[in-house]
Amino acid sequence: MQANGAGQGQESSELSCLNSAQNGESSSAGGTHSNGLLSSTDNGNSVGTSNGSSIGTSSAASTASGSEVGSLKKKKRLSQAEEDVIRLIGQHLHGLGLNQTVDLLMQESGCRLEHPSATKFRNHVMEGEWDKAENDLNELRALMHSPNAIVRMKFLLLQQKYLEYLEDGKVLEALQVLRGELTPLKYNTDRIHVLSGYLMCSHAEDLRAKAEWEGKGTASRCRLLDKLQTYLPPSVMLPPRRLHTLLRQAVELQRDRCLYHNTKLDSNLDSVSLLLDHVCSRKQFPCYTQQILTEHCNEVWFCKFSNDGTKLATGSKDTTVIIWQVDPESHQVKLLRTLEGHAYGVSYLAWSPDDTYLIACGPDDCSELWLWNVQTGELRTKMSQSHEDSLTSVAWNPDGKRFVTGGQRGQFYQCDLDGNLLDSWEGVRVQCLWCLSDGRTVLASDTHQRIRGYNFEDLTDRNIVQEDHPIMSFTVSKNGRLALLNVATQGVHLWDLQDRVLVRKYQGVTQGFYTIHSCFGGHNEDFIASGSEDHKVYIWHRRGELPIAELTGHTRTVNCVSWNPAIPGLMASASDDGTVRVWGPAPFLDSQEADGLNENCSNMDS
Repeated sequence: MQANGAGQGQESSELSCLNSAQNGESSSAGGTHSNGLLSSTDNGNSVGTSNGSSIGTSSAASTASGSEVGSLKKKKRLSQAEEDVIRLIGQHLHGLGLNQTVDLLMQESGCRLEHPSATKFRNHVMEGEWDKAENDLNELRALMHSPNAIVRMKFLLLQQKYLEYLEDGKVLEALQVLRGELTPLKYNTDRIHVLSGYLMCSHAEDLRAKAEWEGKGTASRCRLLDKLQTYLPPSVMLPPRRLHTLLRQAVELQRDRCLYHNTKLDSNLDSVSLLLDHVCSRKQFPCYTQQILTEHCNEVWFCKFSNDGTKLATGSKDTTVIIWQVDPESHQVKLLRTLEGHAYGVSYLAWSPDDTYLIACGPDDCSELWLWNVQTGELRTKMSQSHEDSLTSVAWNPDGKRFVTGGQRGQFYQCDLDGNLLDSWEGVRVQCLWCLSDGRTVLASDTHQRIRGYNFEDLTDRNIVQEDHPIMSFTVSKNGRLALLNVATQGVHLWDLQDRVLVRKYQGVTQGFYTIHSCFGGHNEDFIASGSEDHKVYIWHRRGELPIAELTGHTRTVNCVSWNPAIPGLMASASDDGTVRVWGPAPFLDSQEADGLNENCSNMDS
């Protein structure tokens, strides 16, 4: 690809640095460049050449341009911010190979893209002239905030020099660099030991693999320059691809502040428009009823999507568990099978890590626990240690071979898939359970308004969360860092389990002494949803205390909300009104409705 006649274009991945070593910047190219990468005559006010091509078309045009520059300088002196912007634009254009444009921009503005010493250093690095690059460091020393960084920069240069000698088969020269240049620096001796081991590499491919190095050439030297630049002030040499970095940060910040952003983050700027601010409409959020499931004939106490998001399980006072299949395309759910025989009703469900099994628990007076094979619909285990037990909560160990269960009458068991008791903890009145990813620690909320961590291996326990009111239920984020609690008479609280501090109290929800189950949801679990005794579903952004959506439709208490872990725009809620509602984005009724997604919805956006 030709770049404005500035010379032959390179592959896009090599443009940024490779062009630094050509188009007149290289000392071997003969002649100087006027875009500030090399100092030019008359302080850069004369128009330079690029690969021998003259920029100006006539001396009159050149004279006119010069007078315009003089006029500009007399009229206005550029501010520091304006100079920075011009340099950023120049660097970006230079990376695209538009060097003649950069020349004109720098000449007309009177700016300099980077310090001449930095340009010379860059060119020597890209050409592999290591001795000259080392000498350039002496010139750069006076321009640096931390002169001690010279040693680190020299180490990086010599390391590249050493590796290139090895790749070329020049073992004696490489050994001389190692012993006579790198070692005397007395810096990073551990790394020097690693480098010495590369002498044993039998061929170049082996060296590149062990050193995790691209090999001699543009790619590795570009990477080296990126590392070296971190030690230089930006007034001397701009950080690599600085404009691109700033634009990406701006896009990420806008996404981060968007209340309804619920799609996978893509750092590629090609996927967004830089001409408009980022905004997601509420219509793209799961705020609209897609389906009302009425197959249960009594209060629905619990709902939970499977870990892979392909199924939904609902438990009811009507003694049944219904397994629903989620269509991956339409996101519609349909009845797959019904699991019957839970005499006390089903108040809690837990999918095994691989979604093969489902455990069902009953209310306080239920001493039984059912372990179902979801794929076959067969009951694998019906467990009951004692008729006086209360097994109301359960959590799977990450290995999928064990689970813990317990209740408010003081039972706390660890069992295998056949219901055999492996361990027990006496005297713990369990309200809710969760197994952490370490496979050893079990979190349990109890009747003392706290969450404690129990280790079944060394039989130790410790206090993690202490509330002032009963903890009716809790759930933990995927990374194990945050816990979401439904607290009696208080509502929904977010705790940091690592720092053991209360992070946020979410407002709006009505929570008495009913057991209500909330959940994390959306991409990166940025959102929180909870049922409420005022018949609504509330949704918050994790960072904000006020709800961003209140979903109406249920006619009695909403007991549980579950967010699909694989489809961030799909959510389900279970209610005492006997229904399960499936929530999704607004349907596209017509083209105008679809166009409306680009408009910012004012409803609760503040």
